[in-house]
Amino acid sequence: MELLNPLDDPQFGAQTITYTGTAGVTTGWPAGPQGVAVYCTTDAYVKVGEGVTATTASTPIPANTIIPFKVPTGTGAVWRVSAIQVASGGSVYAKAINIS
Repeated sequence: MELLNPLDDPQFGAQTITYTGTAGVTTGWPAGPQGVAVYCTTDAYVKVGEGVTATTASTPIPANTIIPFKVPTGTGAVWRVSAIQVASGGSVYAKAINIS
């Protein structure tokens, strides 16, 4: 079984944003982490990567469930998490992780 290791470095701190019918977007983290643990308070569509904004075509995740996402490798720019509601607004919590 793989374990999720939260990153303690201040540059990889947890971030929280709200979303409604308009996507919320975290401020982001620098390149480096392998993944991000995402938790939403309501059912939401989530997207992870550089310059992303969630839409209803993004990955749906259930409320109150921690879901690990792999951080796509790209240009090395800041990456972020974005979420948009399925039926009602909420908050998304995200924490950069490595996997071992």
